[in-house]
Amino acid sequence: MQTPCVHVCSLVSATGFCAGCGRTLQEIGSWMSYSDTERRRIMALLPARLAGAAAVSNHMKTSLASGPERPL
Repeated sequence: MQTPCVHVCSLVSATGFCAGCGRTLQEIGSWMSYSDTERRRIMALLPARLAGAAAVSNHMKTSLASGPERPL
């Protein structure tokens, strides 16, 4: 059975997706019960989810590094 798990299990609170595989907690827990069709459908969504999670992570790191925003 194909799985996107890369053993980097950490849920990103800003997105609700695992930082390693891009699945939701529900998808991770239900993975074994999904049909092959459902797994393929979810797998097709993962690249965009991971790209979005990386963008959120980079934004948060940049924001924290620059300190609090100050009004002009």
